[in-house]
Amino acid sequence: MRFNEKELMSLSRQPSERAAELGMRGPKKGDVVKKRLVKLVVNFLFYFRTDEEEPMGALLLEQCRVEREDGHTFSITFLDEAERKYLFECDSEEQCGEWMDSIIKASYEFMRKNLIFYRSEIHRLTGKDPLEQYGISDEARFQVSSRPLRTPGPWRTLQDPGGPCWSL
Repeated sequence: MRFNEKELMSLSRQPSERAAELGMRGPKKGDVVKKRLVKLVVNFLFYFRTDEEEPMGALLLEQCRVEREDGHTFSITFLDEAERKYLFECDSEEQCGEWMDSIIKASYEFMRKNLIFYRSEIHRLTGKDPLEQYGISDEARFQVSSRPLRTPGPWRTLQDPGGPCWSL
């Protein structure tokens, strides 16, 4: 996917949902854990050298998997590039859980599934489509699939011998 560099720089300076200095290891063999300022802005995870204002890089948090590695470490891998794994070390288990939750909820697909679920619930309770007033009720991105809807939790739990993981 291509991005406009100026727009990404501008986005990286916006207020963040979450920001902290975390240990981070990139996906390349031989990468070591280094302290980075990590900022979650909308559905991008920006990472900076701790003494610089421009980001070193950004991860688009779509089609990815967030997995707890141990008590205070989590990883992000991308479904189309499973070998591309980023590792993040937090100061505590609580901080690790908060980061994982925020990253999972940042994806467009998570928000879309929630919108579809709540749209269906409102329609079931009131008999009215809440999107009709905006003229977007027929758009494909807001349609319910033929599968039955499930209550959206903050994530879908997958069974994994290495512990819980979540896919977006």
